[in-house]
Amino acid sequence: MDKGLLRVIGELAGRGEAIALVTVIATRGSTPRKAGAAMAVDRTGRIWGTIGGGCGEDEAKRRALIALDDGKSCRREIRLDNAVAADEGMACGGVMEIFIRVF
Repeated sequence: MDKGLLRVIGELAGRGEAIALVTVIATRGSTPRKAGAAMAVDRTGRIWGTIGGGCGEDEAKRRALIALDDGKSCRREIRLDNAVAADEGMACGGVMEIFIRVF
């Protein structure tokens, strides 16, 4: 994981601000990034880092905001299937499994 991303998480958590760390833990098929890619999301929706951009990252951000509201870490699957990819002009078609760690 990027040291800059770790620093941001430490700074925000140190100030008592809630933050979610989204990490790709597995992939199947074609995905923009592979396992280990990470991003952080705060309650305002601001992000640091990337798990690949586009519709997959937007969905991960949405789920991270839900996890922040719930205050619970979780594991989720993001499908970049043809319907989603076509809507965004993308052609990934794979699946990313993510872990959202709430701090």
